[in-house]
Amino acid sequence: MSGFRSPSPGLLALRPEAFGADPSGERMARIRRSPHFKDGVFQNPGGVARIRPSGSTLEFAKIFFDRDQRLHRAPSGTLPVHATTFADLAKPAATGLRLTWLGHSSVLAEIDGHRVLFDPVWGERCSPFPFAGPKRLHPVPLPLAELGPVDVVVISHDHYDHLDLPTIKALAGTDTLFAVPLGVGAHLERWGVSADRLRELDWHEATKVGGLTLTATPARHFCGRGLRNTQHTLWASWAVAGAEHRIYHSGDTGYFEGFKDIGAAHGPFDATMIQLGAYSEFWPDIHMTPEEAVRAHLDLQGGRPHGVLLPIHWGTFNLATHPWAEPAEWTKDATAEVGQAAAFPRPGEPFEPAGTLPVEPWWRAVSALVAHPWRRPEVPPVTSEATDDFDLAGER
Repeated sequence: MSGFRSPSPGLLALRPEAFGADPSGERMARIRRSPHFKDGVFQNPGGVARIRPSGSTLEFAKIFFDRDQRLHRAPSGTLPVHATTFADLAKPAATGLRLTWLGHSSVLAEIDGHRVLFDPVWGERCSPFPFAGPKRLHPVPLPLAELGPVDVVVISHDHYDHLDLPTIKALAGTDTLFAVPLGVGAHLERWGVSADRLRELDWHEATKVGGLTLTATPARHFCGRGLRNTQHTLWASWAVAGAEHRIYHSGDTGYFEGFKDIGAAHGPFDATMIQLGAYSEFWPDIHMTPEEAVRAHLDLQGGRPHGVLLPIHWGTFNLATHPWAEPAEWTKDATAEVGQAAAFPRPGEPFEPAGTLPVEPWWRAVSALVAHPWRRPEVPPVTSEATDDFDLAGER
């Protein structure tokens, strides 16, 4: 990877380009040909994904901005970040597979001699505005330039907490490739990534990068980063297969039966990186609870505990009403109940799934809920029970 440029403070200023670009021309023609695009929008697997009706907005805001509730949605002390260095990451993985969780859904996966960077977000806020929007609960573990060369950057969808303008601008100055869902390439081209470095895929399509096969697999979510959401960019999870190892990154998704099909086609996996934070009763179909995430992991593995589950999409940005560390605590319980191995690294802490796993509940030392019983509620069956009037990708 050559010609690296670190994110510039000037890139954090609000510009029209922060909203990206709508697909057009041959890209839009390809979208219209997709079997997953119907009635002018991409369709979700498992039917319409919904959120609560607009009348619930005030109810959500009341909870989200309540002062007492807000105390639980951020660490009570300094969140520990692992002091990873370029030298640490330059050492080859002893087992051929090493993962470094960099916060939220950003993960560096070193797999069979190749380096894959998922959903890199180095920005201070996941927002088009430098002065508003969810702000980091911890600093980035290390500068982007210190990651070293990256073979391919994989993007799951175009929401601000997964597709970050200053980070992509910095990576645009390198020779890395980008694997993205259908339509997302329009954003990247506007931000300086040349078309010949894009691998833009529909669900079930695959591309080769060196000795890796990357397959865009279905997810249950939605898209959009502009003031007008045209629903013309796809969202995806990703299966990556090397010569010896297989890994899976869920992106953002609600639970759906398709995890079993993904596992049958591309698994079992040595590690899965599963979204299990920012869940809420206000949007039950588009994000997963810890219990749903563990169920998804087992589905991907053919119903048996296998590989290692790495929880992602928690602990970096405050995006829902649950306590900030609740996802990790509940996942620790849920995986123990089914005998599933799970890793709980500090941000920036590399680990090898076949080696010693980081399992210390480090979040308890900086949680305002240290005395909280942390008991999980009774969890109902995973169903789509919404009867609201706001549809996300599937009904107009």
